[in-house]
Amino acid sequence: MDNAEAPAGAAALLADRVAVVTGAGGGIGAATARLFARHGARVVVVDIDADLARGTAEQITSSGGAATAVVADVRDSGQVADLARAVLDRFGRVDVLVNNVGHWLRHPGNFVDTDPQLWDELYRVNLHHVFVVTRAFLPAMIERHAGAIVNVSSVEGLRGYPEDPVYAAFKAAVIHFTRSLAVQVGRDGVRVNAIGPDVTESLQVPYSQWLSAEEQAQWPQWVPIGRMGVPEDQARVILFLASDLSAFVTGHTIPTDGGTGAAGGWFRSSRRAGREWTNRPIAP
Repeated sequence: MDNAEAPAGAAALLADRVAVVTGAGGGIGAATARLFARHGARVVVVDIDADLARGTAEQITSSGGAATAVVADVRDSGQVADLARAVLDRFGRVDVLVNNVGHWLRHPGNFVDTDPQLWDELYRVNLHHVFVVTRAFLPAMIERHAGAIVNVSSVEGLRGYPEDPVYAAFKAAVIHFTRSLAVQVGRDGVRVNAIGPDVTESLQVPYSQWLSAEEQAQWPQWVPIGRMGVPEDQARVILFLASDLSAFVTGHTIPTDGGTGAAGGWFRSSRRAGREWTNRPIAP
């Protein structure tokens, strides 16, 4: 689906809109940037990695879309200010902002073994930049009384995450920031929503490389949808939230998880005679 032809005319959901996508050099961000461009947006591809940013922009332009690559570290308020100034000077507005950057950085072990330096690193890459980038572009949206912001949180912000409570706390904060800001700026014509991905291939979580063939065969048991998610799955929901299709939706986080949240720990069982499902911590 990522290679589908661009829709024509009224079918293009973001025709002539200016969209800024952070972390757009790969994974969910790149898939979102490509999909936005196919729907008529002029996309600003933002990434800290120059080669990745240019690569995504070149993919878009070679397919007939409009894209500009900007190298910036969105954790740095000065670089974000320069980014906002460049976008607004060039285009005069921003219609869509996707705050996609995020990373679990590394497995820290037990909370008591972590230190404030790691907490700060997790804060800056998962929450701080959402504040900084949103604050940089929101005034222009309010001035035009139009805009859509989509934040990328995580399933770990919606459930307990014992491997890293600090990361989970910041992802949960993204969700509550989304909810609260949406209420604050609703009458200013700006909508704010989020997604909470799970079991989706990305640069940070390359399931196709991490899992053995035996483990990959378990996707139909692990995920109600029956497969691993791909970045395009997330991009399509972000497109919905960025477009007028969701004109009456604000303050919400859509769990883009293939049904894992709804399953709540239940798995299909292939080993229990007469029982299709199990919630026991044994191999399903």
